[in-house]
Amino acid sequence: MQPYQVLILVAAYFAVLILISYFTGRGGSNAEFFKANKQAPWYLVAFGMIGASLSGITFISIPGTVEADSFSYFQVVLGYTVGYAVIGQVLLPLYYKMNLTSIYTYLESRFGNASYKTGASFFLLSRVVGASFRLFLVANVLQLIVFDSMGVPYYVTVSITILLIWLYTFRSGIKTIVWTDTLQTFFMLLALGITIYFISEDLGFSVSNLLGYLSESEHSQIFFFEDWKSKDHFVKQFLSGAFIAIVMTGLDQDMMQKNLTCRNLKDAQKNMFWFTIVLVFVNFLFLALGVLLTDYADLNGITEQKDDLFPAIATSGDLGFAVAVFFILGLIAAAYSSADSALTSLTTSFSIDILDIEKKYDEQKQVRIRKQIHVAISVLLVLVMLAFKYAIADKSVINKLFQFAGYTYGPLLGLYAFGLFTKWSVKDKLVPVIAIAAPVLSYIISVNSLVWFGFEFGFFILILNGFLTFLGLVLVSGKHD
Repeated sequence: MQPYQVLILVAAYFAVLILISYFTGRGGSNAEFFKANKQAPWYLVAFGMIGASLSGITFISIPGTVEADSFSYFQVVLGYTVGYAVIGQVLLPLYYKMNLTSIYTYLESRFGNASYKTGASFFLLSRVVGASFRLFLVANVLQLIVFDSMGVPYYVTVSITILLIWLYTFRSGIKTIVWTDTLQTFFMLLALGITIYFISEDLGFSVSNLLGYLSESEHSQIFFFEDWKSKDHFVKQFLSGAFIAIVMTGLDQDMMQKNLTCRNLKDAQKNMFWFTIVLVFVNFLFLALGVLLTDYADLNGITEQKDDLFPAIATSGDLGFAVAVFFILGLIAAAYSSADSALTSLTTSFSIDILDIEKKYDEQKQVRIRKQIHVAISVLLVLVMLAFKYAIADKSVINKLFQFAGYTYGPLLGLYAFGLFTKWSVKDKLVPVIAIAAPVLSYIISVNSLVWFGFEFGFFILILNGFLTFLGLVLVSGKHD
């Protein structure tokens, strides 16, 4: 595609999102921004959450991992199902019972103010970096295929990206996002299906025989039981997937804020059930696409690897104009369906958890402060993305995202596990010390694990970090309540 064609496509796409924002965001109250007045249909929330969960990283990075790691990532996806079941049966009932706006207020009622602020701070750190990772990946692709040839600097690309998100979320936040995420998920899945169809045709087989084609591929191995020391071993990947789902969805304000827009607990649980089924299927299709892209690249002498593979093939024009168009649409949709909700949830958490605006100010002043925070978070995302441009050399972004999540979400895992499964109180003022010490110890153990134990942690670092946090809380615990 020509750069001007991509620009027209992007402009049209955002015009639709802003139009949706206009019709859904006429009120602009905090009740709409934070919880959509608890009137969102569960099926829209479930469908929209698929796009938010997958993001631009899944769209590009998962297919790119297949050449080196086969279908090993699907072991993580299977673990997700266990994690989502825990969310639906344990966490959602708690959140609805307490009628929470920010899920971290649970920590205040259970442990105290220091624990509450610690949990919220770790979420803010996790989500700022996570959202920036996702947008960084997409901004790089747009820079490569559009803006480099036009002489537009990377910082301008990034700034425009965040500005467009701000434009359609600033008024009604999560109420708007429930609807825009539905549209964006549709475009992402449409792009996935169209790409699989055309590349299958080019490779000479029918889509109806996709499973047969995959069964004969050397890249389609799912289960790895041979080497227990390897990061790809089934037990490590499956358990990591379960805990990743719990922390990156169930203990994440971004994802849970969508669930809390449902009318009641029963609707929220239905949302999680159907979301789980569809998400597993969609992840399988992305891995299948990775096999097709790898084989196509081998046959056509394409040398791009990892995160560059899908963009290079889709935008080359060899598969036809339709694939290029829908790749761009799918890429933008995947990126912004996670980034827009991240911007909203960060604004929510900082407003409620850090500044306590609901406790300190009247409604009018709350709205004014919330809008200022929304702008400040937008600027912060731009700065972090610019920092990533010069700090990341490895092209496989998804691995870096999950590794980072293991360190920042681990303390949240430990805090919630201790709060839910014990009745002990803790010395609240010591919780921030434990929450910082656990990731540091986890990192030291991880980098030396091969030498000390002959064992590679991989994504398993999340479980180690959560365990160390839990252990630290035991050491500073008091009497039974």
